[in-house]
Amino acid sequence: MVQIIGFEKKKNEKTKEFFSVLILSGDPEVMISKSSGRPYVSVRKTSIPCSLEENQAQALIGKELPGSIERVSVTPFQLTLASGKKVKISSAFQYMPPEMVNDKEITQ
Repeated sequence: MVQIIGFEKKKNEKTKEFFSVLILSGDPEVMISKSSGRPYVSVRKTSIPCSLEENQAQALIGKELPGSIERVSVTPFQLTLASGKKVKISSAFQYMPPEMVNDKEITQ
């Protein structure tokens, strides 16, 4: 299950049109720090487009959706961090409804 934790209006950089997204959060996961080797807790977050009015989307905050947030491969791109360091990104988190998760398990 994933939880709806927010709503945002975003602007398409190509068309300059605004669109709405729901912000989703997965279950807490214990991760191990690559630098210190110590455990910490994190959650996967992602957004999903929606065609809801703002008041409808706001009413969904706190509700749960079936499915999960999975790491998927994307076309690699470079990102510059606030520190000035450049990093290459080749994956992202994506919401997967249960039927997509089940299909993924079958094909692997």
